[in-house]
Amino acid sequence: MTGAPASTLVDWTRWTVVLLKPDCLERGLTDTVLARVAAAVDLVAIERVTVADWQIFTHYWGLFVHRHRLDVDVAACLRGRYVGHEVVVALGRGRRGDTTGRVRSLLGHFDPSTARPGTIRADFGTDSLAVARRERRLIDNLIHSSDDPVAAWRDFHIWFGGDRATELLAVPTASTDTLEVPAR
Repeated sequence: MTGAPASTLVDWTRWTVVLLKPDCLERGLTDTVLARVAAAVDLVAIERVTVADWQIFTHYWGLFVHRHRLDVDVAACLRGRYVGHEVVVALGRGRRGDTTGRVRSLLGHFDPSTARPGTIRADFGTDSLAVARRERRLIDNLIHSSDDPVAAWRDFHIWFGGDRATELLAVPTASTDTLEVPAR
C-alpha cells in the first residue's frame, strides 16, 4: 500500500452509484427497481438517505450550469423535491469495466414517455418532459445512475462519503452477502 487514499486506488470503471428518487420511493418501486439493477451489478451497499441541500445541488450541478435552457427555477425545484426527503442510494460493482454504461442502459431515456420498452423508466415511469415543462418543474423519472467513472467517483463521495472508501470499495474474492433496503 502506498499510503494514498483508498478511493485513488479504485478502478472506477467497475463502480456506479444508483439513486432512487423520491417518486420511486413514493410509488413503492424500490425493491422492483433495485432487482433490475442487481441483475447487472452486485449491489454492495444500499442506504436510505434524507437529502441535504448540498448533496442534491452538488449531484445536479449540471442543471445549474445549463439552467438557461430550462424553463424552471432549478434550485427551487431541487429543494422542493429532494431536500428533507428520502432517497435510496446503492453502490454497484460490476464484474468488469464499463459498469456505468451497463447500468445506464437499463434506465432508458431520461423522459419515460420516450424511453425504450424494457427499460426501467419506460416500464415504470409515468411522467413526461412535456408535462413537466408545462407544470414548470423537473421531470420525475425514478432513478439516476452515474454517467461515467468520474461521475461514479463524485457520486460516491456525495452519497456515501469519501471516508467510507476503505469500508465499501474493497473487492472481495467471493460474495454471498444479500442486501436489503434499510427500514425507515
